[in-house]
Amino acid sequence: MRSVEDWLGDYGASHANPVNKALHWICVPLIVLAVLGLLWSLPVPAALAARAPLLNWSTLTMLAGLAYYALLSVPLALGMLAPLALAVLALAVLALDALARLPLPLWQSCLAIFIVAWIGQFIGHAIEGRRPSFFKDVQFLLIGPLWLLSFVFRSLRLGY
Repeated sequence: MRSVEDWLGDYGASHANPVNKALHWICVPLIVLAVLGLLWSLPVPAALAARAPLLNWSTLTMLAGLAYYALLSVPLALGMLAPLALAVLALAVLALDALARLPLPLWQSCLAIFIVAWIGQFIGHAIEGRRPSFFKDVQFLLIGPLWLLSFVFRSLRLGY
């Protein structure tokens, strides 16, 4: 299994341009928000929804993502649970709740955000002059949020 340093290094190699980096700081969280909203929109078995209303495809995916991050780096996985990260997640849930109150179904709003954010990503990569990392390996789709968190860790001088 590749180390977290390998993943982050490979990801960073195609994200060196400052404009591309800035777009990723905007677009990666929006893509995560949109994916969580799309998954939240999928129906869950009624018996499960009645017993645990917050247990849905979105929360299960978050747990699976956290487990994947823990395999790569326990400190970074714990960083996803830190107060700042949880505050960002809480804002995402509030944003999803607000989107769910719009006249459009949640999945349509999230699909629009997803498309616009990916357009931003591709603009960044056009400026960078390098293809997105996920064309090399689809696992890089999970590395984007971890890559952003790694900057926070480095700025706080925390090891991972």
